[in-house]
Amino acid sequence: MPDSLVIIPTYNEKENIERITRKVFSFEHPFHILVVDDGSPDGTADIVKGLQQEFPERLHIVEREGKLGLGTAYIAGFRWGIERKYEYIFEMDADFSHNPEDLIRLRHACAEEGADFAIGSRYVKGGKVDNWPLNRVMMSFFASVYVNSILWMGIRDCTAGFKCYTRKVLETIDLDSITFIGYAFQIEMKYKAQRLGFKAKEVPITFIDRQYGESKMSMGIFKEAFWGVMKMRFMKVKPAK
Repeated sequence: MPDSLVIIPTYNEKENIERITRKVFSFEHPFHILVVDDGSPDGTADIVKGLQQEFPERLHIVEREGKLGLGTAYIAGFRWGIERKYEYIFEMDADFSHNPEDLIRLRHACAEEGADFAIGSRYVKGGKVDNWPLNRVMMSFFASVYVNSILWMGIRDCTAGFKCYTRKVLETIDLDSITFIGYAFQIEMKYKAQRLGFKAKEVPITFIDRQYGESKMSMGIFKEAFWGVMKMRFMKVKPAK
């Protein structure tokens, strides 16, 4: 049985989805991909279905109606992966801001180094950001400072979206209790995993701003994350039943 599933949420990623798929499938380790597409009007899902003819055992798709949010896309993917018993389940963007080569290093952190979940980190030694304006870099960096000042997580890149979870983490977190759907979702998942006793490892990566397509960041997403951290401080974190 294959052990590694890469979840890629998409909305209007026709310029990227074939390239990212072929790159992931070029590695020696036999990663599988699950695309969770939120009704992309640009035909992203059709491209994936075409590629399934070439990769019928390794490429999968879940199609949803409408733009339902990053967090719900990942939760749908987590449930799909847990049901099929993948041991390592990854979050990764479609736009190459996350270097697919780093999938190997994230998996190694969990499979060989004992981490329960691994985080592709921009803000540990060796990590960096390319092609972002200074104001966006500063906003992202100080967002993690803010999160740690409230939640005391000790994770340098709290908002990171490039991660590998072991299945036991995702089976233990009560996915029905996840509150947030934007980038606060990334913080909430890390926070709950830590509160449930799981060990994180930050793996340095270089984050590169997308070349094709449009960013999904908005002021609403930023506000959800800002106020969401306050709410998380008072959450009761219990394992799934």
